[in-house]
Amino acid sequence: MRAALAAWLVLTLLGGTGAEDTCGDPPAVPSRSVPAPQLSPEERLSPHMPESLRCDACHAIAFQIEEQLRKAEGKVGKKALKESDYIEVLERSCSQDWESYGVLELDGQKRLSGPGLPSQQSLSVLVSGGPWPGRLSKLCLGYVGERGEAQIYSAHRRGPAALRQLLCHGDKGPCAGRKERPEPRKAPQNEL
Repeated sequence: MRAALAAWLVLTLLGGTGAEDTCGDPPAVPSRSVPAPQLSPEERLSPHMPESLRCDACHAIAFQIEEQLRKAEGKVGKKALKESDYIEVLERSCSQDWESYGVLELDGQKRLSGPGLPSQQSLSVLVSGGPWPGRLSKLCLGYVGERGEAQIYSAHRRGPAALRQLLCHGDKGPCAGRKERPEPRKAPQNEL
């Protein structure tokens, strides 16, 4: 018995137990470093949406308005909403928290990112919160006040492209002269 135990001990010490394969240092994984976007003083401190991000912001606002109006119409059987109902929905759309939006840097250019905007590269740092929700809410209220609830709702009834055209790509829109962005993918539904 002693000889077997001694042989086992020698073999264990010479050959190892293989435990270091599972308990030792994990295998080396290539690391990547992605810096957060460097925001200018205007981007950090101004209460207004920077000019370079207004087109993205407009598309985000159009997406949120479209989603809110579509949900409200779904509750009444996809029929047209009464004026008082769509006014309430538009106010609610603009006063939401907007926390899912932020800024990231892509190929040296800052872009707004969030639901309804084209997805960006998977390896990037999103700076959200801070001034971005307030800026989006203020811009949304400005669009509703400037265009009017009835005109916005009428464009919504014609479809998402008509709403984006009215808010973003018209003569005075923040995307005027730019190519229209592709149709955004639907946001995941997180309703309980």
